[in-house]
Amino acid sequence: MTPFTNLLEEALEAWSYTRAGVVEEVENLSEKDLAFAPRPESRTAAELVRHIVESGLLMSGELSRNDGDFRRKGYEDLLSEHSRGAGLASKRTKRELIASLRGTHRTGEAKLRKAGELQMLQFIRRFDGIFGTRFAWMQHGISHEEYHRGQLALYARLTGRVPALTQRILGD
Repeated sequence: MTPFTNLLEEALEAWSYTRAGVVEEVENLSEKDLAFAPRPESRTAAELVRHIVESGLLMSGELSRNDGDFRRKGYEDLLSEHSRGAGLASKRTKRELIASLRGTHRTGEAKLRKAGELQMLQFIRRFDGIFGTRFAWMQHGISHEEYHRGQLALYARLTGRVPALTQRILGD
């Protein structure tokens, strides 16, 4: 068991575990599978990955700001602000999407480390207008990523694959 030195390190480890699981699910899909969507109005697997990346950038960016506030701008404007320069729209191949997942996670982790544990104990206004600790909202962000990881696992099943996590559990 990893001896965590503080709450921030423990939370960052949880996010790393989740992001690594997302990467495994994407690695399990073929290039063709990335274009799959179960219904026309659903996101494709690639669109889900880009959404995970931009949501992680938004989470780490806003939580690490001294004046962080999830209602200081509209949702789309916050996404745009925090993902500016990431070139997400151009990320289409499996290799590009995986590199983006890994690279933006490193960037986000560095921002949160720099902000520090004390800042993460401070309150931030959430999307619903209620104030909560930055740690609690980070857990929300991690849960959001797990939710989409589950969608990617379902997409794997729908394209005839065994999800990466199931493969790991079964030892395949």
